[in-house]
Amino acid sequence: MFGFFKKKQTTHTPVLADLNNNPISEGDIVQSLRYDLGKCRVIATDKGLAYESMENGKQVSWHLMVDASTDLQKVQKVVQEPMNNGQ
Repeated sequence: MFGFFKKKQTTHTPVLADLNNNPISEGDIVQSLRYDLGKCRVIATDKGLAYESMENGKQVSWHLMVDASTDLQKVQKVVQEPMNNGQ
């Protein structure tokens, strides 16, 4: 009628990066700041990427971890130190 109830189409997708804007990809280890997950591994599922807790095995979709104010993930990437092979 007047277009009052038309559904808005958005193409905006949140960025897959931690709160410090470090990119996140499958296999990364992160510290979750939501859902009491603790340290998590980023895994691929049939529904897309998810965080799997290394402490309790719980899985949470990456969509649920988006910080509404920044569009970044509510996680902090754990940067693992490279091994120096005893040198």
